Amino acid sequence: MSEIKTFGIIGVGVIGAGWAARALAHGLKVIAWDPAPDAEKRLRAGVENAWPALQKVGLFEGASLDNLSFASSLEEMASMADFIQESAPERLELKTKIHADLDAAARPDVIIASSTSGLLPTDFQKEAKHPERILVGHPFNPVYLLPLCEVLGGEKTSDDNIKRAMEFYETISMYSLKVRNEIEGFLSDRLQEALWRENLHMINDGIATPKEMDDAIIYGPGLRWAFMGVNKTFTLAGGDAGMRHFMEQFGPALELPWTKLKGPEFTDKLVDAMVDGTAEFTENTTIKELEQMRDDCLIAIMNALRNFKEGAGELVHKNEARRIKAVQEFQKWEKGSEIGAPLALYQNQCLPEWVDYNSHMTEAAYLTAMGWATDALFRFIGDDEAYRDSGLSFYTVETHINYYQECSTGDPLRYETQLLGLDEKRMHIFHTMYHATTGEKLATAEQMLLHVDMKASAACPIREDVYEALQAIWEVHKDMDAPREKGRVMQIKKKS
Repeated sequence: MSEIKTFGIIGVGVIGAGWAARALAHGLKVIAWDPAPDAEKRLRAGVENAWPALQKVGLFEGASLDNLSFASSLEEMASMADFIQESAPERLELKTKIHADLDAAARPDVIIASSTSGLLPTDFQKEAKHPERILVGHPFNPVYLLPLCEVLGGEKTSDDNIKRAMEFYETISMYSLKVRNEIEGFLSDRLQEALWRENLHMINDGIATPKEMDDAIIYGPGLRWAFMGVNKTFTLAGGDAGMRHFMEQFGPALELPWTKLKGPEFTDKLVDAMVDGTAEFTENTTIKELEQMRDDCLIAIMNALRNFKEGAGELVHKNEARRIKAVQEFQKWEKGSEIGAPLALYQNQCLPEWVDYNSHMTEAAYLTAMGWATDALFRFIGDDEAYRDSGLSFYTVETHINYYQECSTGDPLRYETQLLGLDEKRMHIFHTMYHATTGEKLATAEQMLLHVDMKASAACPIREDVYEALQAIWEVHKDMDAPREKGRVMQIKKKS
C-alpha cells in the first residue's frame, strides 16, 4: 500500500486525533475535517499531546506535525485522501449519510473505513455507489499506541479491499485482525463488554468498589493479558494436560451462578457509585496527565515484551527493525556517494529503559546509544548481517566517553561520526551526540575498533569492499580538525 501518501480523517475526537497522530508518526500527510467550530484546535492539541509518546516509540522517516492540515469541507478532504478513516459519533443514520457523501467525493479506488465500535459496515453501504470499498477498521484507544485494528467487511465489501486495508494498517505498525463474520461489537469489544457488565454488577451489589475491581485486574490477569489471551492462559492453567484438563476440571463451573452477564438496571445510584468511586483514585490528576501516564506505562510494557518477542512486543521488535532498515537502505555507501564531514547516519530517542530514578539517562545507556551509532556506521560501509555471517566483524577494544548535558525519556537524539584514523585492521572513530531539537552537545565517545576473524579469534585485514568504503570516508575526514576530546587522559593534576 505504498501508494497511500495522504491519510484522510473525518471526525477529530479522541479516536480521530489518535489516527492522525499515528499516521503522522509514520511519515504520512494527514488531512482532516470535522464540522465542529473548534475542531482544528482540538485536533492539533490532541496530536501534540500524543507526540511525546510517539517520539519515545520511534518516528518514521518524514514524520512531522507540519504534515497535518485541516480541510474546509468533507468533499475537499475526501478528494485529496488516498485512504479515509471515519471516526464520527456512533449514530447509524449519521454514519450512513457520511459514507454516502464520502463515497461520492472520493476516488473510486480509495478505501473508506469506519472506526465504529460495533455498528455494521453493511448498513453503511446502503446509499453508496461504490459499496465494495466501505469497511470497518476498528482501533483501540490510544490509537497512536495500541496496535490492534479489527477489520471486517459488509455484504458488498470486496475481498481485495479488505486485504488492501489490512496491508495498509500494517504499514502504520498495527496488527490487523480480520473479523470473519459480520457481528455487532466484533471480537474484542464483546469480551470487554462482558467484563464491564460483571464489573457493574459487583459495584451495584455493594460487593466491591471501583478501585477494588480495578486492582483485581491490574495486579493479576491484566499483566498476563498484555501478551497472553484467555485461551492461552487457561491452557496453562490445565497443567501438562493443557486445555482439555482445564475444561474437564473447570467446565462444570460454568453452570454455577458466578457471573451475571445481563447488565444491572442502569440507575442513578449505580452511576453515582461509579463516578464517586473512580473520583477517589483520580482526584488532583487531569485527563491529559492520566493519558500521558498511561502512554508511558504502555510503552514500558511493550518495550519489555520486545525482548521476548511476545504479543505487542513482537510488533515493536519488527517495527524497530523496519525503521532502522529504512534509514540504512537510504544511507549506504556506494562509489561516488557524497560523504558528510562529519557523517550524520543515525537518530533516535532516549528510551524509557535508559533513564534512572532521577529521570535522566544512565551512564551505561550513553554507551548503548553510541553503540547504535557505531552500528549505523558499520551498515554504511557494508558491515551488515551477511558480513558477520561470513565470520568477520569489528570488535571495540577501547572507549572514552565524555558527558556534557543530561537528557530524559523521549528526548530526540542525533549523532555525528568522524573517522580519526584507519589502517588495514583498525579504525579510530569519534561520535558526538546532540539534542536533535536544541542542538546542545550531550556527550562524545571516542573508540578504537579492531577487525577480527571470529572463527579464528584473531585480528585480520578488513575485507576489500568494506575497506574501500572506509578509505573513501578517510579521504574526506583526514583533513578535518580533530575534536578537542581526542586522546584525552583522565587524571587529577597535582598542585605545583
